[in-house]
Amino acid sequence: MADIKVAAYICKGCGLGERLDTDALVKVAQKDGKVPLVKSHDFLCNADGVAMIRNDVANEGVTHIMIGACSRRAKTEAFFFPENAVARANLREGVIWIRPDTEEARETTQDMAEDYIRMGCAEVKAMTAPGGNPNTGSNKTLLVVGGGVTGMTAAVEASKAGYPVVLVEKSSALGGWGARLFKRIPIHEPFKSPADTGVADLVSQVMGDSNIKVYLNATIAKTEGAPGRFVVDVATESGATHTEDIGAILQATGFTLYDMNKLPELGAGKSPNVVDQAGLEALASEAAAKDGVIRRPSDGQPVTSVVFVQCAGQRDTTGTHLSYCSGYCCNTSVKQAMYFKDANPSVETVVVYTDLRTPGNGEDFYRSAQEKGVIFTKGKVSQVLPSGNTSTVKFHDLILDDTDATIADVDLVVLATGQVPNSGVNIEALAKPQVAGEEGEAPAEGEAVEVKPISILNLTYRQGPDVPQLTQGFTDSHFICFPYETRRTGIYTAGPVRRPMDMAQAREDATGAALKAIQALENAELGRAAHPRSGDLSFPKVRLEGCTQCKRCTVECPFGAIDEDEKRFPVFNESRCRRCGTCMGACPVRVISFENYSVNTVGAQIKAVDIPDEFSEKPRILILACENDAYPALDMAGMNHNEYSAFVRIIPIRCLGSVNTIWVTDALNAGYDGVMMMGCKSGEQYQCHFVKGSELGRVRMSKIDDTLKTLNLESERVRDLEVAITDIKRVPEMINKYAEELVAIGPSPFKGF
Repeated sequence: MADIKVAAYICKGCGLGERLDTDALVKVAQKDGKVPLVKSHDFLCNADGVAMIRNDVANEGVTHIMIGACSRRAKTEAFFFPENAVARANLREGVIWIRPDTEEARETTQDMAEDYIRMGCAEVKAMTAPGGNPNTGSNKTLLVVGGGVTGMTAAVEASKAGYPVVLVEKSSALGGWGARLFKRIPIHEPFKSPADTGVADLVSQVMGDSNIKVYLNATIAKTEGAPGRFVVDVATESGATHTEDIGAILQATGFTLYDMNKLPELGAGKSPNVVDQAGLEALASEAAAKDGVIRRPSDGQPVTSVVFVQCAGQRDTTGTHLSYCSGYCCNTSVKQAMYFKDANPSVETVVVYTDLRTPGNGEDFYRSAQEKGVIFTKGKVSQVLPSGNTSTVKFHDLILDDTDATIADVDLVVLATGQVPNSGVNIEALAKPQVAGEEGEAPAEGEAVEVKPISILNLTYRQGPDVPQLTQGFTDSHFICFPYETRRTGIYTAGPVRRPMDMAQAREDATGAALKAIQALENAELGRAAHPRSGDLSFPKVRLEGCTQCKRCTVECPFGAIDEDEKRFPVFNESRCRRCGTCMGACPVRVISFENYSVNTVGAQIKAVDIPDEFSEKPRILILACENDAYPALDMAGMNHNEYSAFVRIIPIRCLGSVNTIWVTDALNAGYDGVMMMGCKSGEQYQCHFVKGSELGRVRMSKIDDTLKTLNLESERVRDLEVAITDIKRVPEMINKYAEELVAIGPSPFKGF
């Protein structure tokens, strides 16, 4: 390592000078932290304080800066020194704001502050200033896969922002489902009637934009590379393959309607007069081209009565059909009911619903339908019985609690079957082969055949050819904090492939996803991380001479950023990396690190804490807190002056997935009485910013009991907690309760060793 010069700066502002002995903190930094240049300042974040630091960098050769002031989440612009390694000791939110201002608490409050100074000095010495990823790509072209409303909107918006676009559509024309609609749900006041789809205008915009290259009758044959330097092979109908250099990718492959033939109890497949919502759109378009009268498919006679069956094969709790609500279906049925009423008010039109959901227009559109004579009945349809050219609809009337309610002599039944995403191959649970029955036997009559999905992106990643999916088949996305993202950096999804939605929501989704894709390709050129650590210049480094080729890093990386070379050593695709550190936590020989975050930066902080002896009655509790949820919650607890134990020492970590078991072992060996790990919620309803990080960390930490047994320590000395960013009151309560439990257990037997 090149010569370094460390300087420490202690702030007296925000009450720090009144609550803490800052002169003593200066001495701690000098003596225990072994920092040669230490200064205090009345308000370190003001122009004078920042100028003092900059002057020392310029004239004193300072390379490493330790700032003892507020949280690392505060004053980030003032304390921005990109050419230097910087560590922050949290004396404000982490010490004085969570401790009572009493004489009795003064000693332990000062102890906390001094430890945080020691920890900050130790951390910064183990860091180097990140220089950025040298393996960058500078391509600024956006690939959009899918030429429906979502894909076309994304292409147009990206082009308006000045970025070239390659748009690939598998069919012979742009438009997708939108082009098959007769009318669309209105998106503007007064929400009175169905509106023109606007798809033709959108197609014209795309085809007339010289910044958008369109491939029709085309698919993606291969995708390799990383953000800023993807190489994509586009296969066309002629058999030719075109290679495109791409900066970021947006998948907008839409949906298919749930197969209504799986609903024979609702008359599907038993009569041509039972159709899904797409079938009715076709009938309406056909009618508009003739006399405007929607006719019965069976005999061509005008429809005089129609029933719309909501939630057909949706919101199913048995696991047979779709478990979710597609959201747009109620508005679609309201719109389609108006097709009939606008053409002939005497047509009997009934919508049977369980819960009527009309996002985007309040109840105005629904009320307009009522005014036109559409009847809405709250009920659950159990059977549709076709007979000749009509059907009988049986349902449970949920208002009257009549289980035998019936609507007879219905000319047309419309099933609202919902959206199934076109996500491609589910790499975590590949579908069954396209075979039903043994040894190639034909499937039995009525037996469903699982169709193996076709890959959409054909990624060359070792983890699989498409982006990961949620349990319902939608592409994985951090729906709370990072919509549009997938677990493949630089690849985004938008529209109904991401979640069920209508056309208005899809267009909004497309715009947001295009902006995120643009951010990713710009970050890639600068060697910076994408979300959630957007702008981070660090990237993983590995000492291959110490690697045991265990493959844990390649398997556990949530983002497919690590491949293997011909010798089975890990190969890091830094532009794909989100800098979560999961690989670092997984590595049993600790050869993976980041310049500003490593096993050493955290380990040095753990070892820097002053551990009192067993007679002092001052336990020490290590908290490893996720920087995305737990650490902000702790900061906000401080802002609200919610008190918690003075015996904790908190180290922010990038993700629970980055926790290496050596940190826990080192802490317990050093005499810490307990270790708390605070990470995001994991599982199906995950809140982890790195999607799988907290889950992987918990799997790893579940085996820590073996370490505790080896050390003859109680299992209670290590605690794993799920913490949300909103747990501002709960986190201090958990800390205080745990501190009391450790007092009851007794001091660690390793104190003094």
